[in-house]
Amino acid sequence: MSETASGVQVVRGEMQPWSDRTAPRPALAALLSDVVPANRRTLILGPHAPQLIESVLAHSSDVTMLVRSVSDAQQLSEDFGPCLQVVAGALDGLQTSPYDVIVASDGLDRLLGYDSADLSWTERLAAVAALAAPDAVVVLGLENEFSLLNLLDSRPAHERHGDDEWRPLHDDPTRPVSVDQLRAALPWSAEVYADFASRAFVRADVAGAARPGEFATRLAGSAVERADVPLLSPAAEGLDTAARAGLLGSVPTGWLAVVGAQPKHDIYAETAGAVLTASQTLTGWDLALTDTWDTGDSDAGEAVVKAGVAFDRTVVPAAIPSGVSVESVLFRLAAAEDVPAFRKLAADLGQWVTDSRVLVRWDDVICDGESFAHGISGWVTEEVVPAEDLLAAAWSRFHDRLVGQHRRHPWPPWMLGDELVSVWLGMSGVEPPAQLPATSPDTVPASAHQVARGKELAAALAAALGTGTAPVDVRTVLADAEAAKHELFELKGHVFGLERTLGFRNKAMKTRENRIRELRGQLQRLTVAHDRIRTSRTYAVSRVLFHAAQVRKPKVVARKVARRIRNR
Repeated sequence: MSETASGVQVVRGEMQPWSDRTAPRPALAALLSDVVPANRRTLILGPHAPQLIESVLAHSSDVTMLVRSVSDAQQLSEDFGPCLQVVAGALDGLQTSPYDVIVASDGLDRLLGYDSADLSWTERLAAVAALAAPDAVVVLGLENEFSLLNLLDSRPAHERHGDDEWRPLHDDPTRPVSVDQLRAALPWSAEVYADFASRAFVRADVAGAARPGEFATRLAGSAVERADVPLLSPAAEGLDTAARAGLLGSVPTGWLAVVGAQPKHDIYAETAGAVLTASQTLTGWDLALTDTWDTGDSDAGEAVVKAGVAFDRTVVPAAIPSGVSVESVLFRLAAAEDVPAFRKLAADLGQWVTDSRVLVRWDDVICDGESFAHGISGWVTEEVVPAEDLLAAAWSRFHDRLVGQHRRHPWPPWMLGDELVSVWLGMSGVEPPAQLPATSPDTVPASAHQVARGKELAAALAAALGTGTAPVDVRTVLADAEAAKHELFELKGHVFGLERTLGFRNKAMKTRENRIRELRGQLQRLTVAHDRIRTSRTYAVSRVLFHAAQVRKPKVVARKVARRIRNR
């Protein structure tokens, strides 16, 4: 073992130039804080984000970290100084006395270098076990090759990891691909957590017992939906199917085995810049939120502002019931085309929602017997929002998720959009808007005015949750393309009908124009004849005779004419 000028110790298997990328995992940092004992000799294996290293350093005074990249080791030595002893090299090149705590949450894939032997996963695990004391606390991560994201990944297997990651891509028959295989491969008894996209860690037995619409399934779906992986079909649908079969704990992106320690909570998850911990009870879940991990400052404020709305930790309940979400029930009723039951549930929701600052979302509202309860969503607005606008926002978000995911529902396609949201609002007890006659072809319908504010709130909530940043899956793209093709076909038919109608009307207008021209020529000829008659002598004589015929007393007229002649 040699030592560089920066104080980094180098063992066999170091890689240079090289750098292993890491990402912050606040939920994992909270879990490590609960399981790492105080003042124990600790070894961190593989690349870890600075936040995870800090969570370990907060409990242990003697911490050694092994990374295969020399440049990463030098950077870590500069960042943490004498608090962290950094070793650059491969796992098979580290020869030292056993450690009381070993943290390998990144797994065993990035522990070997260029010159290392081609060790299988089981052989690497044996090397880790040789570095652990008999009563050591071990935290070991494992990527799941049978994960739902891996099965639905649209990329070929050889393109899912780039050259800059340098991890083994060939099949390893000794690598566990289930919870039971992982427990059987470990030389210790362990508590296993299901890792969903590094954003939610759920105890394996809790995940196995979760069903569609329940709390653990909702957290797993929310974590997987934000994964930056191009998929073949929506991951949320696959998670619901796995949960229905009791296999939610078998399809996470990975697992985390905890040996020699008992975590305090059943669930660790990210939510709006904070870490949520949950412990299962007989009636539901006890919840707790840690300080904001973006700033690390507990006095940074109670709200995290995003996209015009804010996450207020004070409105998150300390306990929630163990029921299914309203959205899952609505999806089920819509797929079954049970409109009466859908209408009844919408009416009950309309009576439950009141004026409030808390934004309502059906995927986080829990069915609690005859009533409802808020979930962990603490997104609020600055001012109190009327119940009508809160319902409009909730139904707009539900409409986007129902129609956007191409789920089955009983409503015709010409009702989709603001009109359907307005119909759902009517089911919830909101009076429909007055229908006004259209004054122009571009007149906005009354339903658009009714749901305008709700759509703004739903868009702000979607931006804050970041649900629109993940890539769209291939099946949704194909369905959207087919829908666009169908709409284009209908529009072409509509255009053809309009062109045909315009052709008929053009012919009718030409016929009318010709008739008008004929009548106009006849009128001109009659006008000329009329003027010629009025200027003739015959017409003048006829007018005199006409006036003479109107005289009733000719003798009186003759005397008056004779008198005028004499006077002249």
